[in-house]
This record gives sequence, C-alpha cells and structure tokens, in this order.
Amino acid sequence: MWKRDESVKPATPSVPAPAVPAVPAASMPPAASERRTQQVQGENVNIGKSVFIKGELSGSEDLTIEGNVDGKIELKDNVLTIGPNGKINAEVFAKSVVVLGIVIGNVTASEKVDIRDNGSVDGDITSPRVAIAEGAHFRGSVDMQRAGAKAAAAPAPKPAAAPAPAPGQAPQGQKVGA
Repeated sequence: MWKRDESVKPATPSVPAPAVPAVPAASMPPAASERRTQQVQGENVNIGKSVFIKGELSGSEDLTIEGNVDGKIELKDNVLTIGPNGKINAEVFAKSVVVLGIVIGNVTASEKVDIRDNGSVDGDITSPRVAIAEGAHFRGSVDMQRAGAKAAAAPAPKPAAAPAPAPGQAPQGQKVGA
C-alpha cells in the first residue's frame, strides 16, 4: 500500500471536515463569503456584560455590545449588535443596527434597523429599512426616507406674491388719501 510521507506537512493547517457538505466559496453569494472573511480576520469586537462605557464610542469594525454604554456610538460603516444583556443609553449611528437588548436614544442607520424578539428601543429611528419582530418593544417615530431621496427632494416652493388690494383699499404700506 502507498503511505503518505509524514515528513511533508501541508502549507495550511488541516481543518476537520464539516458534518454538512461545504459549499464552495465560488458558489457562495458575495455577502456570505465577505462575512466569513471578516470573522476569520477578527473584524467583530465584543464588549462583555461587565463592561460599562461612558462617553463616545467609535470604530471601524463590527461591534457586539453585551454591557452598558452611556453617551454616543458611531460605527458609520459597520454593523452594531446590541446583545440580549446590552443596555444602551446613547445616540446610535451605524450602517446596520440589530437590537436584542435595550436601547434608549435615537438610532440612525444607513441600511437597516432590526429589533428582534425581546429587543427594546425607546427613541426615534431613521433608516431606509426597519424590521420589528413580534414580541419586540418600540416607542418613538420612524423615518424611512432614503438618504438619496432627501438630497433629491424638490426645492421649497417660492413664497406667493402678496394678494392685490381690494378696490378702494391702498396697497399694503401706503396710506389712503395721502
């Protein structure tokens, strides 16, 4: 029988075979393969249950918060996930926001806000797409106007001309009989 030479090791570490047949990366949709790449590179940061942040929080990575944040959160190009234990008292700005915990404050997302079961938002939401699951809590207003639609909005109408004076009345600003 032929036996593999044990002294020659493969260049990449061996990975145990998955229980389910794997789908080749070429046939995966681009978003799924990008997500897998981000997870491998450690692009998702977690803030644990015991962490309390007071002030401004910003970054350029996807973020999951299980702790408490009081202040402002800015992740303009990334996904923010508020975990089931997360308690946020802040203004939130992100590409996408997923709420499983509690948010008190306005939430602005350039793509989507998703309030899942047992998630809670007390504040206004501004996002082109909003999903609120059955069992979720929301109190506030929703503005789903697309960002491009605001810029393309029609200019404000010009003020109307002052109405003509009735017969026997002087035009506005003039005295009669002067």
